[in-house]
Amino acid sequence: MWQCMGMARIEDYAVVGDLHTAALVSTAGSIDWLCLPRFDSPACFNALLDTPEAGRWLLAPEGGGTCARRGYRDGTLVLETEWETPQGTVRVIDFMPPRDEVADIVRIVEGVSGTVRMHSELALRFDYGHIVPWVRKDELGVHAIAGPDAVYFVTKAPVSGEDMRSVSDFTVRAGERVPFVLTWAPSHVPRPHSVDAEEVLGTTVAFWRGWASQCTVKGKYQDAVVRSLVTLKALTYAPTGGIVAAVTTSLPEQLGGPRNWDYRYCWLRDATMTLQALLAAGYTAEAAAWRDWLLRAVAGDPADLQIMYGIHGERRLPEMELPWLAGYENSTPVRIGNGAAEQLQLDVWGEVLDCLALTRNSLLKHPDEAWDVQVALMQHLETIWDQPDNGLWEMRGPRRHFTHSKVMAWVAADRMVKGVRESGLPGPVERWEALRDTIHRDVMANGFDAARNTFVQAYGRPELDASLLLIPRVGFLPPDDPKVVGTIDAIQRELTEGGFVLRYRPADSDDGLPGDEGVFLACSFWMVEALLGAGRRRESVELFERLLELRNDVGLLSEEWAVRAGRQLGNTPQAFSHFGLVTSALELHQDTFRRSDMPIPPESGRVA
Repeated sequence: MWQCMGMARIEDYAVVGDLHTAALVSTAGSIDWLCLPRFDSPACFNALLDTPEAGRWLLAPEGGGTCARRGYRDGTLVLETEWETPQGTVRVIDFMPPRDEVADIVRIVEGVSGTVRMHSELALRFDYGHIVPWVRKDELGVHAIAGPDAVYFVTKAPVSGEDMRSVSDFTVRAGERVPFVLTWAPSHVPRPHSVDAEEVLGTTVAFWRGWASQCTVKGKYQDAVVRSLVTLKALTYAPTGGIVAAVTTSLPEQLGGPRNWDYRYCWLRDATMTLQALLAAGYTAEAAAWRDWLLRAVAGDPADLQIMYGIHGERRLPEMELPWLAGYENSTPVRIGNGAAEQLQLDVWGEVLDCLALTRNSLLKHPDEAWDVQVALMQHLETIWDQPDNGLWEMRGPRRHFTHSKVMAWVAADRMVKGVRESGLPGPVERWEALRDTIHRDVMANGFDAARNTFVQAYGRPELDASLLLIPRVGFLPPDDPKVVGTIDAIQRELTEGGFVLRYRPADSDDGLPGDEGVFLACSFWMVEALLGAGRRRESVELFERLLELRNDVGLLSEEWAVRAGRQLGNTPQAFSHFGLVTSALELHQDTFRRSDMPIPPESGRVA
């Protein structure tokens, strides 16, 4: 039970989406974030970023009430919120039906018992609260227009205009259902046909359940895995196959601080890890679509490989600040675009070549028509692997020789060698084998602190980094190697808070920004896998189940967790976090079968 009043926390939001865009729905019954027509386009609802005239859509019992329950229908992205009032109980069903050219948000108010007075208040604001549209009523409902955007609002409830808002007060009795449909379309095209709310509810449920039913994962954590997989699917952009890191921008890593970034883009690293989770659960169609997106995005000079792209493969993602926005809980600046797109991050070459090797093996593509691209990428990496870079955490301080970056350069060479040796593809395998050995020696000589028995964040420096937990995962060293175990122990001693893992300590690492941040949820899942690989199953299970408790009431995770405040931080829902949940759960499932001396069944899921 919780009161649906006051400022919403990040974990108070659920996500609904249509594989083109997504909206966040709060426990207060408000939709406070929606980008139209794509993940990275100007917002229609943006109350999260707190403008004086923020766009939002509130639909709740008049005067508020108590949210008795909230949750998704099993295997879907259809959200149901049930409210209890002294006069009766009412349910609101929120969803976005899969679509082609236009976007629909459907909200159905269903009377459960008694008679409940309801209040709807719609405030449309485009361009992140900067533009108030021209609104008029017609025989079909409400029509709002501003530049390239048009929105149509249809309901059988009465609607009136009040203070630049569309307001509706109505009564719903037990057994009655009152639908609301909000539709976006380009302003220059004819008005689209308004969908039938009940009809598209059925097709939306059928779509999501059909997709979820393809999951091959069975075991103790099956429900958590399926919810995370549905969330990852919601982060895909259907027209291109791209996968965004999150649906939001500028939700802070420190409340009131400046660590606020736009995550509505396709990071090669994040998308690759998401792909691994989807493949492990049996979703080969998404893997094939993402692989095709990747090959289009990276086409061209290998020297121009970026760490992230737009959902269509756009390369120019200029970062700018929006000074008219106060930011979530006064966390400024609010940023759109992301300047990190221009950084050098050597690990991305390893991520991409590892991903393409994985899809080659999983999708059984022989011969591999992407091999020429992989060879070109490898040839360029051969010339730059020994340079300092910005690292996977996109540090805005000085470039360094980050250990993880060098390890992933080793991964790139290793996967190319295997492409030749195991798949019979052409290439200078002896040269790549020699490079692989050279990089391995370099990391062992410069990235390992023998006195402390731990790998370090960067050559010649003492700081630790959670990315070092990935060393056994990518095959650089065995998971029970003493150097890996020493690194696990060092990170547990020096880089944890409340038992959860920080990605690094900003104050020690000179990352170019003031302030601090919460524990990084993906890194804590990496610790789960590292502990399991080191034979410390009890610790692994305990940490994993503590991480499951950090999910919100509908199973979603953001980027970080504030241990002392006990709340989520960062953009949400976060692909990196849900990827880590899926792969950790699958490792634990597989370990259960191994310990019982039973063969791992195909339906248990396999982590590449």
